Amino acid sequence: MPDSVKGSFDIPLSVPEIAGNEWDYVKECLDTGWVSSAGGYVTRFEEALRTYVGADHGVAMVNGTCALQIALLVAGVEPGDEVVVPALTFIAPVNAVRYVGAFPVFMDCDQTSLCLDVEKLTEFLTTRTRRAGNGDLLNRDTGRRIRAVVPVHVFGHPAEMDPLVKLCRELGLKVIEDAAESLGSTYRGHQTGTLGDVGVFSFNGNKLVTTGGGGMLVTNEPSWADLAKHLSTQAKTDPFSYDHDRVGFNYRLPNVLAALGVAQMERLDEFIEIKRRNLASYREALRSIETFVLLGEAPETRSNCWFYTLQVPERSREALMDHLLKAGIQVRPIWRPMHELPMYEHEYSYRIEVVPRAVRTMFNLPCSVGLSHADIQAVCGCIQEFWEMGASR
Repeated sequence: MPDSVKGSFDIPLSVPEIAGNEWDYVKECLDTGWVSSAGGYVTRFEEALRTYVGADHGVAMVNGTCALQIALLVAGVEPGDEVVVPALTFIAPVNAVRYVGAFPVFMDCDQTSLCLDVEKLTEFLTTRTRRAGNGDLLNRDTGRRIRAVVPVHVFGHPAEMDPLVKLCRELGLKVIEDAAESLGSTYRGHQTGTLGDVGVFSFNGNKLVTTGGGGMLVTNEPSWADLAKHLSTQAKTDPFSYDHDRVGFNYRLPNVLAALGVAQMERLDEFIEIKRRNLASYREALRSIETFVLLGEAPETRSNCWFYTLQVPERSREALMDHLLKAGIQVRPIWRPMHELPMYEHEYSYRIEVVPRAVRTMFNLPCSVGLSHADIQAVCGCIQEFWEMGASR
């Protein structure tokens, strides 16, 4: 990869792969002046992505967090409601819940995929809830209405969606998929982001497909797509006059960024194959160290392998990360649990037991699409060196 994108690390964690038609498409935007929120590339990007995942509608937005906020609104989440979210996630879906005035209910993760634990979700929704006179499902402990569940496909690995969706259908809850990290991943042959009522993708600089910053909402419900487009474009009711019918948001994706997305989508399958091949190379190079294990795929799933997550003995994690960082290899811990953050530590949590252990034993290795075989060997050599020094025993 070019030195200009490596920053201060010889082997960075994750950098974008810009080697297709990005320059040509962006230049067209600059040459024609279509650089803002109007222009043909926004529609082309929406069409390319929604066709790829098999959704009927796609609405591009300025980032994934905004798309999550809009998804919650179109799903009918109201101020004072509760939304079940994983305790192990990037903070975006939790913040989005608060943006709409609702409250998070934190749920544990499973040990295989790090995604939301469906067994504990089932236990919570069937033993800690009651029906109100109007049919609403209420949290017995807080008295609030539970409106939706937000499964997150962590690091590209699909959550266990069939039992989750079935449970939510039976209870009248909406399913909002956070597929920010899992574009191209499949669960039982179906694309993530299309398994619930509405799905959300992110195109941040470290994502498999990047627009620098961007997001998209996908759904098969036409009225939801129309409302999402309406809300994300300032709720403007007339294309000519400045009439608005509700509080809207300026969440439109600029055309010049959508141009990047169109070019990136042209190579998505290639990117995924490279990511999967590189993970296999990591796995082969580290297989002799039995106590160091790379996160794998759950049955009946196919991950895009967005991030490469290594689990090591708790006593070794900090020292190994420090060893790699000092060698110019960028690694990163997984997220601090949401229920431990100061603004969320008093929110409702249900039997969170696996998340703390995962956080203490896992971190992410370099995973760029442009990662070379030599880069992988250098990372694994550094890990092997650490292990041979006895620091992990």
